[in-house]
Amino acid sequence: MEKFTTLRGVAAPMPMVNIDTDMIIPKNFLKTIKRTGLKDGLFYEMRWTGDGQKKDFILDQPAYQNAKIIIAGPNFGCGSSREHAAWALGDLGLKAVIAPSFSDIFSGNAFKNGILTVVLPQEAIDRLMEVAQTDPVSIDLETQTVTTPFQDRFTFEIDPFRKHCLLNGLDEVGLTMARGDAISTHEAKMRDSLPFLARGTDAVAAA
Repeated sequence: MEKFTTLRGVAAPMPMVNIDTDMIIPKNFLKTIKRTGLKDGLFYEMRWTGDGQKKDFILDQPAYQNAKIIIAGPNFGCGSSREHAAWALGDLGLKAVIAPSFSDIFSGNAFKNGILTVVLPQEAIDRLMEVAQTDPVSIDLETQTVTTPFQDRFTFEIDPFRKHCLLNGLDEVGLTMARGDAISTHEAKMRDSLPFLARGTDAVAAA
């Protein structure tokens, strides 16, 4: 997982409430277990007509094609628990979503995939949507702030554990690997105190 420290980029304003995971990635794109190749299905029904013509969706507009941030309305990511929603956002290159509130499950999935979810009051969201029409938005995870070129500065809260993981690029595998020395020490103690377990492990390894 890539480290998330600071991000300055184009932010796509999506002033909709209750953007659910089925809107983010429809069920017919859930057959894969790969985290790549999902960007074409992202917001599919909002981007394409029934006869295969593109709609004028925000993320397809020239000004927002390279967006790194989405600014949305309340309850972003509600609906089913599909992790594909976070995978699809990441596959398109989106790194953060700013909204007044999120589904807890979506927020957890986003975090596990290196996507920062920022909760701000509606007044701040309204201002950021206004700025995003013409200028970039900046996020500093270390200081927990969202800023604009116009001296706007909004602070947000984040769980300290999630902040640590994002700053250091640690997913669940990375967290385990970071404890490698402690794991090795524990395994050595177990071999000494319970040698019959070690014999079983050695037999499996030899097989």
